[in-house]
Amino acid sequence: MKLNNFVTTIIVLFATISFQANAFELSDAVIYNHPQGIGQMVSSIDGKHFYQFNSDKSAIQKISYATGDVVSTIFDSSTARNCNVNEWDGFKMSDDESKILLYTSAQSIYRYSFKADYYLYELRHNKLLKISEEGGEEIATMSPDARQVAYVKDNNVYIYKVDYGSTVAVTKNGEKNKIINAVPDWVYQEEFGLLNSFAWSPDNLTLSFIQWDESDVPMYKMAFYKGYCNPIECNYLYPSIFEYKYPVAGEKNSSVKVLSYDVETRKTQDLKVPLDNDGYIPNIRYAKSSDRLMVYTLNRNQNDLKIYAINPRSTVSKLIYSETSDSWINIDLAKKATYMENTFTILSDKSGYTHLYLYSNSGSLIKQLTNGEWNVTDYYGYDAVKKCYYIQTTQRGALNRSIAKIDAKGIITELNSTDGTYSAAFNSNFNYYVQNFSDSKTPNQYTLWLTSAAKSKKVRDIEMNDDYASKFGAGIPKKEFFTMESEGYKLNGYIIKPSDFNPDKKYPVIMSQYSGPGSQQVLNKWTLDWENYFATQGYIIACVDGRGTGGRGKAFESLVYMNLGHYESIDQLTAAEYMASQPYVDANKIGIWGWSYGGYEVLMAMSQSKSKYAAGVSIAPVTDWRFYDTIYAERYMRTPQENDEGYKNSAPINKVALQKGELLIMYGTADDNVHPANSLEYVSALTARGKLCDMMVYPNMNHSINGCGVRLPLYKKVLKFFDNHLK
Repeated sequence: MKLNNFVTTIIVLFATISFQANAFELSDAVIYNHPQGIGQMVSSIDGKHFYQFNSDKSAIQKISYATGDVVSTIFDSSTARNCNVNEWDGFKMSDDESKILLYTSAQSIYRYSFKADYYLYELRHNKLLKISEEGGEEIATMSPDARQVAYVKDNNVYIYKVDYGSTVAVTKNGEKNKIINAVPDWVYQEEFGLLNSFAWSPDNLTLSFIQWDESDVPMYKMAFYKGYCNPIECNYLYPSIFEYKYPVAGEKNSSVKVLSYDVETRKTQDLKVPLDNDGYIPNIRYAKSSDRLMVYTLNRNQNDLKIYAINPRSTVSKLIYSETSDSWINIDLAKKATYMENTFTILSDKSGYTHLYLYSNSGSLIKQLTNGEWNVTDYYGYDAVKKCYYIQTTQRGALNRSIAKIDAKGIITELNSTDGTYSAAFNSNFNYYVQNFSDSKTPNQYTLWLTSAAKSKKVRDIEMNDDYASKFGAGIPKKEFFTMESEGYKLNGYIIKPSDFNPDKKYPVIMSQYSGPGSQQVLNKWTLDWENYFATQGYIIACVDGRGTGGRGKAFESLVYMNLGHYESIDQLTAAEYMASQPYVDANKIGIWGWSYGGYEVLMAMSQSKSKYAAGVSIAPVTDWRFYDTIYAERYMRTPQENDEGYKNSAPINKVALQKGELLIMYGTADDNVHPANSLEYVSALTARGKLCDMMVYPNMNHSINGCGVRLPLYKKVLKFFDNHLK
């Protein structure tokens, strides 16, 4: 018996060692690639607690920041009156914490937008109220006093009056593919990240919103098939057609205007925003007073930004901020503006790097709060008590992100002491923040910090991902960072070598890249993906951020302006040459891969006269910027009418005669972002010249090609393709 136990122990030990050595599978990289997060945390007014769903999302708990203990349960589906919902998708607390807006049964519309069944819960009466009997509302938004909830249904705006249980129709002209009220059209959602244009005045008396008239925007149509995952039975013999308004480069956009609804008089008026006929309104929001609706405008070329303070009753507007650029303006920076009683802060890269500026309400510059050859990559807010601004920066170099504070004397102090990627989520009074840290070797760690001390002090660990780190932290191929030069520019890169790397062997290489303007792949942060697994299969993975990518300042980004794909391709080819020069690389076995813009760059790089790629995988690629939407394409290229030569030179479809190497194209047939026509037209151009490529098509899948377990076979297909052509 003892001998048998000993033998069993040895067998188990051997099996455990074998598992640890060989346990990392492609499914780990695809399915389990994300460490544990910590869920939505909503700070309380007093800043001492936060609100969070319980594990099954059936209740909302009040939890102490300091201890992590549950203080109370403020909402419970099992005990709330009128509640027949067991699980919720999300919630928002009212400003005074007397009510909770919850939603369930969310159904996707586009990539980020959805409709859902919204409910309002009154804590005092333990009562749940359904916003509309039918459900299916969009962008439900509480007024500051939580006595009204604005929402959209069938392109029209409604207000639910909580005190009376009644609903008022604010607009009646909403019509599919014509007039949209408050909910942005497709291109605004996708490219400006605007999902909700509702703005309630602080006094609860005015509801402002943007109206889109897309009547003149060309219609785009795509087929939906039955499919075998979530099948659409009625499409078995005859596919259905999905159609929506999609403005391609150079075509007409929606015309936009800002409307304000007076709650007392029930009258709606046009605020007459100063705007070009083809201009954009990418954001509206109220400042601290009800007579200051801040309206952001951009010209069509997106290099002239203006912010107006508009009185929604008198419609009088005053220009308080303007900025122009020789290339494009990053509207995401301006949208982070914070409005205080007498001042506002705004991020801008007008100095050549992204920095934080302080302005008076009249629009006069008070001071530039940060300066230097580094970027402010996020702004967390201003602590009026301690007189500190909190920011995220690249002070430790483009590969890293630090948390920092700016004190009343303008002194900037880092709140972290090591390299890596740090971000913060502050509570309502800036006394606490949750720190998220990772680096290339450490999965995400969430800790709570106290800011009241002279230097931030750690209070407790929240989620350290120890189990995840024990499985994936050791033994998995990791990034090694390097730099190289291309035409005099120093470029950042990383390399992932096989676990059993032997410098005396020759390895095939897969170049991984995205390359899009302002993007950044080479970062000192935790990632676990197909790259790590492919490295266990005998490949070296290399990634280089070329010209146009982010983290390096405005001049570096703007090099690609009006000429997308040109410098990116030079840099990717130079990176491939750099890898080919390494003694452990088989120079004849270098491939390249990319998705979306990365897929575009695969085609561009493989169609250069100096290309020596043996194989490439291009997923959901743009093949001509004339096929892509106005906001994105024109931001970097202007319109085809202004830059015809640039569009011709930047289109892979015009370079198929030069395309060399084995090629695999993959796309989803329901991609509403980069349409299937991009791939189909490219393949048509290839075949017309007697050229071949492999193709994998995913019926009814969108741009992400995700869900229904499809990602695992997708990467298996990619690996098999590279095995066939690089080994």
